[in-house]
Amino acid sequence: MKTLTAENVLAALRPVRDPELDHSLVELGMIKDVRIEGGRVSFLVELTTPACPLKAEIQAACERAVAGLPGVTAVDVRFGAQVRGPAGTPGAENLIPTVKNTVLVASGKGGVGKSTVAVNLAVALARAGARVGLLDADIYGPSIPIMMGITERPTLNDEQRIRPLAGHGIEVMSIGYLVDPDTAMIWRGPMLNGAVIQLLRDVAWGELDYLVIDLPPGTGDVQLTVAQRVPVTGAVIVTTPQAVALADVVRAKMMFDKVNIPTLGLVENMAGFVCPSCSAVHDIFARGGGEKAAADLAISFLGSIPIDPRIRAGGDGGTPMVVSDPDSPASAAFFRTASLLAGKISVHVAQSGAGHIPIRVIAG
Repeated sequence: MKTLTAENVLAALRPVRDPELDHSLVELGMIKDVRIEGGRVSFLVELTTPACPLKAEIQAACERAVAGLPGVTAVDVRFGAQVRGPAGTPGAENLIPTVKNTVLVASGKGGVGKSTVAVNLAVALARAGARVGLLDADIYGPSIPIMMGITERPTLNDEQRIRPLAGHGIEVMSIGYLVDPDTAMIWRGPMLNGAVIQLLRDVAWGELDYLVIDLPPGTGDVQLTVAQRVPVTGAVIVTTPQAVALADVVRAKMMFDKVNIPTLGLVENMAGFVCPSCSAVHDIFARGGGEKAAADLAISFLGSIPIDPRIRAGGDGGTPMVVSDPDSPASAAFFRTASLLAGKISVHVAQSGAGHIPIRVIAG
């Protein structure tokens, strides 16, 4: 019987493809540290995001491929992740160079729970193992301080930049931390734009995989300022199922198209209420509207978030639902949506031309 080698293992793994990127794991440079100890084979699969929604599928395919080699008695598949950002435009301004991917969370109108979705998606990505920041870009109505339960004021570092605050495993910043909470922000466009730029350029954001930016509702100055001043990976549009909200999805999508920001997908919030006593689903805001809108606009449908009073209570109390009740159906929907979003980002980054990491093989 031939001696089992690392080259044998790589050859067996070559047909295994990343389900989203549709390329060989070996060719993508995702197989690392192949080790052989007797009949036991171990290796690392370096995913493009720790929130990969298809990790179990990849693991099963790798185990099947290697287990078929002569002499293999056990297969140990380990996972790591290295999130990559899209290829940048040479010479382009970047106010947040330590951030790999900037994700805008937007809505065509208010009242659809956009901030709630932004908070829970950001925390869900962090709980999956990603390094995440959350920026509240709603200057007139900042809600992130309350929803994240962070009340202290930020301080300056040695470079006189604002340190982001920390809560629930993510970095957080909002204009609400820099002004008196009872102050009415009666600002015209130039002052508004200046505040947004300060929250980007003057905040000492860490080395982040994802910066989730909670935009104000509609299509105004803040959206354009962010689009023009930072490299944006893509946008997520939040809506509710009723027709009046879905009509505004079209306007939001058109705005992102005009500024060349890809729409990564649509999230339908307040999709239905599950009766706690009888388990019947009550479609308070109609049914299936978000999925139909996504299909009509040829964008991905990232999921539906049910109505759950605990989501509102968590937002008011400063503890996001994915933290206060991670096993609830609503939290499961947030985690699924966050994983699908992370997957869409990985595909977009790959299509943008970002390079892969070379293979490093260790045989023992």
